[in-house]
Amino acid sequence: MQLGVLGLGRMGRIVVDRTLAAGHDVVAFDLDDDAVAAAADAGATPVDSVAELAAELGDEKRIWLMVPAGEPVDAALADLEPRLDGDDIVVDGGNSHFEDSVRRAEETDAAYLDCGTSGGPAGAELGFSLMVGGPQWAYDELSPVFDAVATGPEGHDRMGPAGSGHYVKMVHNGVEYALMQTYGEGFELLANGRYDLDLESVARTWNNGAVIRSWLLELCEEAFREEGTDADELGDVADHVAGGSTGTWTVQEALEQEVPVPLIYQSLAERFGSRAPESGRFSRRLANRLRYGFGRHEVAREE
Repeated sequence: MQLGVLGLGRMGRIVVDRTLAAGHDVVAFDLDDDAVAAAADAGATPVDSVAELAAELGDEKRIWLMVPAGEPVDAALADLEPRLDGDDIVVDGGNSHFEDSVRRAEETDAAYLDCGTSGGPAGAELGFSLMVGGPQWAYDELSPVFDAVATGPEGHDRMGPAGSGHYVKMVHNGVEYALMQTYGEGFELLANGRYDLDLESVARTWNNGAVIRSWLLELCEEAFREEGTDADELGDVADHVAGGSTGTWTVQEALEQEVPVPLIYQSLAERFGSRAPESGRFSRRLANRLRYGFGRHEVAREE
């Protein structure tokens, strides 16, 4: 299969590399010439514009957008739209709001697949988890690429109609917030409790057979190993947890649907609270470091 990839940041480059590794052809474009050159070095066909990308893909275009949510997605679609028809497929692999995805699916001549993508930069080796919404025929057509980009056939599925992929990913992120907050609170109690504990050792022990083992817990172990384990440590990691848009969307949707999500709401509130001066909570410092672990997001540090 031939896939066009528009957007060659960290996640887009992983899509390129995994698709190439599975034996497919990739046509790559980005506004950053260096990113295009690097993709070409990896085996992709480089192009200098959206128009050239569309022309290179021929009559049945399969295009994966991996650009920031919001206006960049609409701008990319505006450039592509004159070159698309009903036989073409566009995948939005970013963190778009599900209602935007529904609108784009209605406005775009091509089949539109909203693809919630989880796994972060670790997906370069392991593959992503892909939650896809949109037409069944388009999902089936792109399944070989989804097999390549995901952890395999079990790492992706069609969630339902347009918007459902990004809807499921939105709720996934809300759950992620709550899990990070729970681990943070537990380790904060251990750090400030009755015993002088090695938190790296605790995390490692829990992650070998315990009920609460998980990848996030592996990342806790990594954080303690690399930053420090005592109550006053975690190095110079600040109590400042960035992000919050997808968690906010999750809470807003829960309010509209009258579904109680107190843990997700509280974890979002704690994230916002971390931005107040002199907050100093250990749990939020750990959440800050965990975001680096799974997404290589910048770690805010004390000045």
